[in-house]
Amino acid sequence: MPTLRSRAVASPKIHVLDSGVAARLMGVTPQRLARRDPAALAEFGHLFETFVVGELFKAVSWADDVASIGHWRTHDGLETDFVIERVDGTVAAVEVKAASRVEVRDARGLRALRETLGDAFLAGIVISTGEVSYRLEDRIWVVPADRLWTT
Repeated sequence: MPTLRSRAVASPKIHVLDSGVAARLMGVTPQRLARRDPAALAEFGHLFETFVVGELFKAVSWADDVASIGHWRTHDGLETDFVIERVDGTVAAVEVKAASRVEVRDARGLRALRETLGDAFLAGIVISTGEVSYRLEDRIWVVPADRLWTT
């Protein structure tokens, strides 16, 4: 059976889990975002990912059947922001996009992970700033970030 490590790159991904502190350190202000400053918008994407990853860490901490959590990156640059591996070897993964529209290309990393793991890949979710949930393709869905707090 393929494993997560078979195509993975061993390089850490670091998140400052307090996105407010991170925004302050990066100089991301409401004024820069309102001007649609390209650098501020790119930094907002990183902050949004950090915020979502922090919320996912909290949610996953309640689960009893989690073997490991982390991210996945291949040698050819494909990556997935958050990967949950259960004790039974199955995997769910999350990609975070600070965009209201999600394109099929935004799920490249999830698709590669699904192809690598086969049936062990339970689901992939692209968390976005959009308002609508929908199925993007086989076992990959798009879900608005506000769904992190709804049951």
